[in-house]
Amino acid sequence: MLIKKADDIPSSEITPKSLYLNRRKFLVAAGLAGAAAAAAKGILDIASPERAYAEEKIPNLQKSPFSTNEKITPEQTVANYNNYYEFSTEKDEPAKLATKFRTHPWKVKIEGDVSKKQEWDIDSILKFAPAEERIYRHRCVEGWSIVVPWIGFSLSELIKRADPLGKAKFVEFTTILDPSQMPGQTRNVLDWPYVEGLRMDEAMHPLTLLCFGMYGTTLPNQDGAPLRLVVPWKYGFKSAKAIVRIKFTEKQPVNTWNRSAPNEYGFYSNVNPNVDHPRWSQKTERRLGEFLKRPTLMFNGYDQVASLYSGMDLKKYF
Repeated sequence: MLIKKADDIPSSEITPKSLYLNRRKFLVAAGLAGAAAAAAKGILDIASPERAYAEEKIPNLQKSPFSTNEKITPEQTVANYNNYYEFSTEKDEPAKLATKFRTHPWKVKIEGDVSKKQEWDIDSILKFAPAEERIYRHRCVEGWSIVVPWIGFSLSELIKRADPLGKAKFVEFTTILDPSQMPGQTRNVLDWPYVEGLRMDEAMHPLTLLCFGMYGTTLPNQDGAPLRLVVPWKYGFKSAKAIVRIKFTEKQPVNTWNRSAPNEYGFYSNVNPNVDHPRWSQKTERRLGEFLKRPTLMFNGYDQVASLYSGMDLKKYF
């Protein structure tokens, strides 16, 4: 991202403090060779004594055919390593700072080029479709990745209820603005509130998930509760958290990171190993909890979306 620990070290290469400390202890106890082998198996993990885990189990989950069969990243790793600048630019702090974030009551406004402008409460939205558990790969622009059992349903279910007009070509998502609860919003790190957008065909694709849970329970606060997007073939910052407004527009939205650094973060932000970030390569990634890197897959391995971009120059429209 824009904040760096040192001018000559990309953030994709910086080891999280908690991971480093755990690894150091393990090396002392088991020796270098044993630690390397354990890391390769994904044993090394990110831990924190304070965490904002969700407690409400989601019943009657349906298994999704869209799921990958890859090994799931441990829950405590995902819950304690977050890009959530509304709380902090440090990845190990949102889990602590979000513990008292209020997610009920919660309203989501539907606006713009639709025939049914309205406001839905979160409980109504959760009834739009049966809850599916989808095990998705998730790739961050900084070079790390995870595999998570997200819970939700296709965003298209909400879009159908909004009944977009024919001129609606894009969907814009606005997240909550509440500096009293989100200390990161008191700083000018980004232009708040956080805004993201998708082209209509991207939003309607069945892979695009309107997400309200993970690991069998409702979303933890630091992972985007109570409602977020998950767009698995795009870099993680496209998956807006804590959504409060969905607007249908004829013109392409200006998403927050594109406004902040247009040469680094494009509107489409498809996972593409052939387009480097200006400050680091995107050709490889490191799965959290693992030691070795792996090649990055085009569209994060979700080849079924390739037809959405047929004929487009994906280096120009990055």
